[in-house]
Amino acid sequence: MLVSFSLENWMSFRDKATFSMVASRERQHGDRVPKLGKYQTKVLPIAAIYGGNASGKTNFFKALNFAKTLVVYGTRPDGMIPVEPFLLDSEAAVKPIRFEFVLAIANTLYEYSFAVTGKNVVEEKLVQITGNREKSLYHRHGGKITFHDSIAKNKFLDFAFRGTRDNQLFLTNSVSQKVDTFQPVYSWFNDTLELVAPDSRFHRFEKFFDEGHPLYPVLNDTLELLDTGITNLGFEEVSFETLPLSDTHKKQVAEELKEGESFLMIDVLIARKEGKILAKKLVACHSMSDGSRTNFEMQQESDGSKRVIALLPAFLDLTAKGCEKVYVIDEVDRSLHTILSRRLLEAYLDSCSAKSRAQLLLTTHDVILMDQDILRRDEMWVAERDDLGVSSLTSFNEYKDIRYDKDIRKSYMQGRLGGIPRILLNVPLSAPRISIESGVGV
Repeated sequence: MLVSFSLENWMSFRDKATFSMVASRERQHGDRVPKLGKYQTKVLPIAAIYGGNASGKTNFFKALNFAKTLVVYGTRPDGMIPVEPFLLDSEAAVKPIRFEFVLAIANTLYEYSFAVTGKNVVEEKLVQITGNREKSLYHRHGGKITFHDSIAKNKFLDFAFRGTRDNQLFLTNSVSQKVDTFQPVYSWFNDTLELVAPDSRFHRFEKFFDEGHPLYPVLNDTLELLDTGITNLGFEEVSFETLPLSDTHKKQVAEELKEGESFLMIDVLIARKEGKILAKKLVACHSMSDGSRTNFEMQQESDGSKRVIALLPAFLDLTAKGCEKVYVIDEVDRSLHTILSRRLLEAYLDSCSAKSRAQLLLTTHDVILMDQDILRRDEMWVAERDDLGVSSLTSFNEYKDIRYDKDIRKSYMQGRLGGIPRILLNVPLSAPRISIESGVGV
């Protein structure tokens, strides 16, 4: 579970901004809030970030995506780290960006942080928190690293660090060198954290369309109930050789795709089975007026239907028993009717309990979802950009005058909570009239 996340000097976030999933003393919807037993800490199952355009919501999403990519995939030996620091301040533009995560993995808390520039890792630290004790497993600063006494005797750790490039995280390289000590933290970024952008699907999306997957029939049944017109999703076999890929790309797939592996490229599932490379095209089945059925390709579906197809596996995964995923969805309401967005959230929240470990973080413009009947005050956040272009994050729980029975949406729309566009335009939009004879605006 994600307990908290801090970022500094990243895109529009110049100053340190901390996003916390730790529950306050709020009692509303308390039965669905998980408790980390020995830490006496309650962690929220959901958080929604509201805000106007260019307020920083998507930058928050991009920060998590950057961190995951850097940890899981690392950098090329001679490559730059793709940092995007705050650029509206000459001093901030040359400072490193800083990220800090507090994670609940199994029954242990970890605090993982790093600071990087475009060229190198400036600092990196991993702390294990057990009860009231903190143990710094390692602390890297500049070209040096120190290990906790409990693991310092493992000389292979020094060997792994000597093989860590300046532009590479030690966490990433140590796991690639088969150091198991820090594997749980790496696995959280690789396997637990899932990000869904407005125009893309999440990693491993294709696994839900395997007929052997337990959620496959549920996915098809639910699609039909959501008024999409789709009776079920399936695949049509196509020839891998006829796919619109370059010969170089096809050769790369043939060389790198291992037996039993698969991946979804746009709407085509490519897999290797019994040594052969197979390709299947994702299609949507619809009922004809005569009772027969026909298949539509994905580009024939509406934007709303395609968005439902992209999001539904994530929500089904979140509601599955024993799920420990953390899904982060940017613009959850993109192309969706507000009633559908709300119903998806309600379905997920109905599955949450004190024992659940799944989490959903989302950004949205849909103020209909700003409702204390479904969300607690500490589960609602606002992103706001000031006159200097600096973004900040504020929990609604920090506004002391917002009671549990208050119409929070009304206060927000009145601008009392921030996070709404500061539109200065107060005249009608109109194009200049053009004189046909002179071609001059009048």
